[in-house]
Amino acid sequence: MKKKKDENTEVQILEAAKTIFQSKGMDGARMQEIADEAGINKAMLHYYFRNKQLLFEAVFKNAFLLLAPQLSAVLNDNSSIEVKVRNFTSNYISFILVHPYIPSFIIQELNRNPDFILKLKDNPNFPNLEKFKKQVEEEVQQGLIKPISAEQLFINIMALNVFPFVAKPLLKAITATNDEQYQKLVEARTTEVADFIINSIKTI
Repeated sequence: MKKKKDENTEVQILEAAKTIFQSKGMDGARMQEIADEAGINKAMLHYYFRNKQLLFEAVFKNAFLLLAPQLSAVLNDNSSIEVKVRNFTSNYISFILVHPYIPSFIIQELNRNPDFILKLKDNPNFPNLEKFKKQVEEEVQQGLIKPISAEQLFINIMALNVFPFVAKPLLKAITATNDEQYQKLVEARTTEVADFIINSIKTI
């Protein structure tokens, strides 16, 4: 029973920290605010996480490792590049609509502390482009897609999928849409983005 209570408290702390870090960033967050959000005292918070940096790293790791398997699953399956692009776009956008805080949170904090990502590279779910690179090279050689490096193609896919989430306030203002209208625009991108990328690389 004690172990279950401890696990529940840790989850409670991580959820509270996610809320505070998301709104204030690492530098602006205070441990007392996180304790208050979690409904515990500061001493209890320090019992679980000795300092703010360790707590932040736990929240960041959880956020990144929610996203990483989504990327790895598509990159490492045996489908064609066209199917990969469609699956990646559909899976990514559907996933982020459920976890909208993740892209902005990860990008904001990677800019603040770019070396932190090195701590995650040994995780088995960390995205690996090797299979994707071989597939792109093969399909280029077979004349199925136009000459393009796998790295450039992957960056194009990521950029077109991530930007609408990290730039939501800006794009809502420019497109003059409310939350409901903007969500419909983003949902439509599950096919719009894939069609755009595929049409740009297909030879026929």
